[in-house]
Amino acid sequence: MISMLIKSIPALKKRLFTPALRMVICIPSGITEVEMRAVKESAERVNGKEVYLIHEPMAAAIGIGIDIMQPKGNMIVDIGGGTTEIAVIALGGIVCDKSVKIAGDVFTNDIIYYMRTQHNLFVGETTAEKIKIQIGAATEDLDSPPEDMSVQGRDLLTGKPKQVDVTHREIAKALDKSIQRIEDAVMETLSQTPPELAADIYNTGIYLAGGGSMLRGLDKRISIKTDLPVYIAEDPLRAVVRGTGIALKNLNKYKSILIK
Repeated sequence: MISMLIKSIPALKKRLFTPALRMVICIPSGITEVEMRAVKESAERVNGKEVYLIHEPMAAAIGIGIDIMQPKGNMIVDIGGGTTEIAVIALGGIVCDKSVKIAGDVFTNDIIYYMRTQHNLFVGETTAEKIKIQIGAATEDLDSPPEDMSVQGRDLLTGKPKQVDVTHREIAKALDKSIQRIEDAVMETLSQTPPELAADIYNTGIYLAGGGSMLRGLDKRISIKTDLPVYIAEDPLRAVVRGTGIALKNLNKYKSILIK
């Protein structure tokens, strides 16, 4: 997969042989040594001469535009596809972090399960993803709620195709348990934070990144739970990628946070 992605880079398309590459790869903060080695070896097999690893919350922080080298605490919550990474960053290092395996994919499965149990409707992953993007919400009372959505799928009782209308309130109910677990993880990380950094976070607030943070009302919900201001990064979907790109361009500046 990595070699296919490398081949699709415009600058390398014209080359017969792939040159020796310098790579920076994101890894979740809760990764094990064995998984780390697997990532590294995969990169080396596709001609990666210099391979660096960077923790996802760190990359997200750089991508959002936070100066991570300052002696000031910042809290990042990166809700991706497979994992939610929560980290408190100060002085170019991760002070305390938590990685929970609840993120975009779990939200999608929650929606599939909800449609099956409440509407007897069997929908595929693509449809569930579409529901999540169009009317997905974290709380039932939104300031500007999205319009109801008609969902087509297969009736589980008769086997015929059928259509039902779904509101954002139903999706908020479906996702409630998973979001609660993310909230708990945020609270747990806050409780482990050293008091000086907790004071910084009280002033700066919490930053949300990753595709999952685009869920309507999620910032409001986390804000109510933690009593802190919550900010969504601009273009949260690409925050991690942007940060990794910046780290790759300024390797010398970020050498200290990369894992060789």
